Amino acid sequence: MRLLKFLLRYFPPGIALEYTQGGDVKTKMIDLLDLSAKTDVKALAESIRVSEPMITESVMDQLVETLEKLQNKVCDSGAKRYYKYKTLQTHLLPLTNIAFDKLGKRCLTGSYDRTCKVWDIDSGTELLTLEGHKNVVYAVSFNNPTSDKIVTGSFDKTAKVWCSQTGHCLVSMWGHDAEVVVARFSPTQSKIATGSMDATAKIFHLGSGQELGTLKGHTAEVIALHYNNDGNQIITGSFDGTISIWDTRTFQRSSVLIGHREEISNCLYNFDCTLVGSSSMDKTAKVWDTRTDKCLITIHGHDDEVLDLNFDNNGKKLATVSSDTTARVWDVSTNFKQLAIMEGHREEVSKVCFSPNGHHLLTSSLDRTARLWSLESGCCIQTLGGHTDDVFSCAFSYAGDTVITASKDNTCMIWR
Repeated sequence: MRLLKFLLRYFPPGIALEYTQGGDVKTKMIDLLDLSAKTDVKALAESIRVSEPMITESVMDQLVETLEKLQNKVCDSGAKRYYKYKTLQTHLLPLTNIAFDKLGKRCLTGSYDRTCKVWDIDSGTELLTLEGHKNVVYAVSFNNPTSDKIVTGSFDKTAKVWCSQTGHCLVSMWGHDAEVVVARFSPTQSKIATGSMDATAKIFHLGSGQELGTLKGHTAEVIALHYNNDGNQIITGSFDGTISIWDTRTFQRSSVLIGHREEISNCLYNFDCTLVGSSSMDKTAKVWDTRTDKCLITIHGHDDEVLDLNFDNNGKKLATVSSDTTARVWDVSTNFKQLAIMEGHREEVSKVCFSPNGHHLLTSSLDRTARLWSLESGCCIQTLGGHTDDVFSCAFSYAGDTVITASKDNTCMIWR
């Protein structure tokens, strides 16, 4: 084995060793989830050298320099102020969902007008209109990190895969008996998983569009779906109040996470897929251990329906938002205590996400604003205003240098 170079992954922090073995170029990832401003970088570099035979004394200066660069980027807790960069007059009918590509250079919008549009973030221009669905386009996503394909899920009961450069429809996937409301690429990008109002999820072959298997077991609509990191498992959240864990090789349900008393609003894995977080209309969120399928904690504190949740990139903090107009942040790495409560929105808060470095929180609300919050103080740093109707979604680009907000006023605003 011969080391070729170090590669950086900022969020969550890590470095990759690119090396040759038997003529093949390979990569080994080293997670550095505990990297902080207090980390002794030279000591960290030495501990990596001890555990990695490929790293010799001759590249130690380069390793230290790489780690310092990573530390400076990840630990910059300064509050960036965003300005309104562009307003995208997106569709004639209401928007449904938005998504960034890996580099934050393009975004997708789905709409009731039956199309998905691709936008250039820098210029604000429309690059492509993906036409072919016969009803509302609800789910939209790039196959990050390559971002050369797009999947759309529609109320016409189908999902479609498109070339993100030409807009050509590559394959259509049929089989659901009701609206498709979620669609995801597998980590290997060889399969597509869909969730539907028909109470099932399905897995399709990306190349042929052939249905490989149906995940049956829920008794109500499937509204959330995520792959784990190796693609061997899928979690689905349903209006039946449960989260199911499925084996994607056998299409069988391996376990059911039961405990919520009302509909699930969202569910997702943390970074290393050791935890599943779920939010519910029963005013609670729960954190589950994927190794034991046990509920580790039921999070109480909200006074109304919990509408969304999100883990930070390190998977150590969980944010929840609610119809009670607040956002809350919880420590899920040790004691599950509440770290912050964000108060200031005047109406229900519908969406939440952490900044890539985990120092800030972004929320969107029916009060026509999005807000940026400090995790350290819980205070609102900036109100992103200007929309004339509910702001139903918000997102950071991968680097955190751009924010997008989507509203029922049919516009998306780009903030930089």
